[in-house]
Amino acid sequence: MRARFPEPTATSSTAMARTLLASIFLLLWSGLVAALTSTLVQVPSIPNNPTNVGVFVYTPTTVVEKPPVIIAIHYCGGTADAYFTGSPYALYADYYGFIVMYPSSPNADLCWDVSSVATLTHNGGGDSFGIASMVAYAIANYNADPTRVYVTGTSSGAMMTNVMCAVYPELFAAASVYSGVPAGCFMSNFGGVDAWNSSCAEGQVSQTSAQWAAQVRAMFPGYTGTYPPIQEYHGTADTTLFPENFVEEIKEWAGIFGYDADAPTQVIENDPLPGYNKSIYGPSLQGILAQGVGHTVPIQGDQDMIWFGFEAPGTTGVAEFGQCGGIGYTGSTFCMPPYFCEVLNDFFSQCLTMS
Repeated sequence: MRARFPEPTATSSTAMARTLLASIFLLLWSGLVAALTSTLVQVPSIPNNPTNVGVFVYTPTTVVEKPPVIIAIHYCGGTADAYFTGSPYALYADYYGFIVMYPSSPNADLCWDVSSVATLTHNGGGDSFGIASMVAYAIANYNADPTRVYVTGTSSGAMMTNVMCAVYPELFAAASVYSGVPAGCFMSNFGGVDAWNSSCAEGQVSQTSAQWAAQVRAMFPGYTGTYPPIQEYHGTADTTLFPENFVEEIKEWAGIFGYDADAPTQVIENDPLPGYNKSIYGPSLQGILAQGVGHTVPIQGDQDMIWFGFEAPGTTGVAEFGQCGGIGYTGSTFCMPPYFCEVLNDFFSQCLTMS
């Protein structure tokens, strides 16, 4: 399905937008890797990777049997290593024993191809095919649980997360999206690979839920299975990927899941943070709009763990030095990374750095 909107060629403003995407995350989550039990490793090659997407893997020292996998997709201008050091997923991997795979963009601008026909077609090629092949590689080589593969990403990686859910829905159990655009919104009307689309970025593309859903289904013709539950985060002050895209993302997935995009079943204010309002449309779709937050919404790792099923809903992580266990204790046993629940005696466990 071709885009219904004009797509300008690259301009100086486009370059500025891409530069902003590259620089906005450099200071986020710095220093977290110091507490890790292992290191990031590059996989030299995997089968079925036509655009040569880079493949990097974090495997904690202790891995559970048939480990879950999180595919964590970096922002525009970033790399797998930058997202590894700038996001909390490896810390959670140490805690829960799952594996994190970080794809790295093969494109010159280090953004993701979410515009070409190939990447927007099931088994059609493009960057999305390479990322999908990472899932197959994890299952074959790490004995990963195929029912517990999750995908998340930021900015350009958020765009690709929506694309992966649309083009390869059979691979993922859930997704979390930080400041992206709907799958298909960046589709190039001249077949461009990794093409920028100002109309979409600036929130000028609007379709009905039915139109978005039809566009998603056209990416995997004949698919009759389920689509992964998805959380969409966006900031109201985003001037790179305008907040109108949040509305369109909700419409897109509401159309897929059969929800009413205009009528959430529940709205929770100040969740998970003050100024963040969570709209619940059904079991498979939540939208979190962050008031006054620009590009992009910071990663809410504890919320991702809950959404991915690692923690029960309502869980609140315990901060450093807080109690996390012991005889008679009824509170949370989950320590906020980089802290771990250490048993001091039968009656008191405390969140401390790993000894």
